Amino acid sequence: MTVKERLQTNDRHILAALSGGQVLEMGDKAEDCAALIPLTLQSDEGRRIYERSLRFVLLLALKELYPGRQVRIEYSVGYGVFARLPGVTLEEDDLARLETVMRRLIDADLPFEKKTWRLEAAIRYFEEDGQKDKVELLRRRPYDYFRMYHCNGMWEYFYGAMAPSTGYVPVFALRPYAGGLVLMLPNAASPDAPAAYVHRPKHLQVFGQSARWCEILGVLNAADVAGLVEEKRMRAFIRVNEALHDKAIAAIADNIAAGDKRIVLVAGPSSSGKTTFSGRLAIHLRVLGRNARVISLDNYYRNRDELPLEADGTVDLEALHTIDVPLLRQQLAALLMGKAVEVPEFDFVTSRRKERGIPLELGEKDVLIIEGIHGLNPALCEGLPAKAIHRVFVSALTCINLDDHNRIRTTDVRLLRRIVRDNQFRGTLPAETLAMWPSVRRGEEKWIFPYQEQADSMFNTALHYELPILKHFASGLLEDIPPEDPQYHMARRLCKTLHYFPEIDPDILDEIPPLSLLREFVGGGTMEKE
Repeated sequence: MTVKERLQTNDRHILAALSGGQVLEMGDKAEDCAALIPLTLQSDEGRRIYERSLRFVLLLALKELYPGRQVRIEYSVGYGVFARLPGVTLEEDDLARLETVMRRLIDADLPFEKKTWRLEAAIRYFEEDGQKDKVELLRRRPYDYFRMYHCNGMWEYFYGAMAPSTGYVPVFALRPYAGGLVLMLPNAASPDAPAAYVHRPKHLQVFGQSARWCEILGVLNAADVAGLVEEKRMRAFIRVNEALHDKAIAAIADNIAAGDKRIVLVAGPSSSGKTTFSGRLAIHLRVLGRNARVISLDNYYRNRDELPLEADGTVDLEALHTIDVPLLRQQLAALLMGKAVEVPEFDFVTSRRKERGIPLELGEKDVLIIEGIHGLNPALCEGLPAKAIHRVFVSALTCINLDDHNRIRTTDVRLLRRIVRDNQFRGTLPAETLAMWPSVRRGEEKWIFPYQEQADSMFNTALHYELPILKHFASGLLEDIPPEDPQYHMARRLCKTLHYFPEIDPDILDEIPPLSLLREFVGGGTMEKE
């Protein structure tokens, strides 16, 4: 009996099902005794399935209109995905024709047919089709067999489950952007309509900078990184990566000093490297003659027993009201007037503030750097002189793809960072980190990302060499999560991504500088040492 037969439904909002930690497609066989959890756009896995299936429709349409042209599907733009055809500029009329073809393919309700291929046959197919990126990737694949999908005369390889047919992905929109297009996905809250486009020019500018770095480094896909490892060029690659980071941080410091800013607020989502970035920014400010002091917004946490409870009886630790905002504003105003204050110090063991705080006073050339997830929230600086404040948003925006048609999500890279860090320094098991991640992501969407465009500077903490390094630390941890664990399917998905990156020589770890952003997660950093 198939999954669809077991679920006894024709509801096309149900894209697949979760069973025993594995994602099953609607046409897969399901054991009678196995529990099935339907996957829709309300779940992260359901959204990934919808995106993969819609990408196939896009690729089919582009192949019909632009036969033989390379297609790159790259990064998130608002609530969509950016795609481009190198060497081709797409105009409004082009997108209108493209949408017409996509609608025709969807209305035809063409099946996505799954078939197991031998590795040699797939490599031969993609060589003949001119997809060198896939050829290079599959030559490094550790398995002899894998799943290929066929639709309307084209075979493709995707890195996860698919919907049954093109008719399951009718909701989308196309928008022009940077000579390419943004494929807008459905709104999870209202799945029968595309999500509204959110224009974030500063965010996209940082992605553009990262894409230029990829070109400088000669690395676009996982196979390019693998080639560097195999050719013993990883050390030089790490050095150039780190030099690009240092140059970008120095430019931000130059802007802060030139504007005579006194307070720098640093914000970013989980595992973006806020702490190390703040420390390195302080070093560059000192080079410019500014004595920089760094404190964490966590110092202003209110005592845990003072926090209001949510409807379910829990405490939302990501919410702004966990921070003593009035005290923060009061102390910042005093510091700008040259007065001394006592910054509170929060004890995470007791979940309360310590009795004595940290004395702090700003001299004429001093700069105070405050890092924390709420750093860009306008409420923090109400009533303070805007000319004295500089806001920085940091995030890990990877531009490395698995291949031209399959991107690596920036959230997955941050999750890998957090798994490694939590295991090494917080005693948190990987399954626990995975279980917390959906809540962390909801908090980011509510409290962090809406304010990112208010930043005066943005910094991409992603390092193009980091995935082989993270694999070295994370693969064994993820592989130890058993199939019966509720987080198994997430762990398996991350493992699949890491499979396409080679094992590194452990000696390579010595090349990572002690002040690297990556040291915050893998250890060996010296930022906190004097």
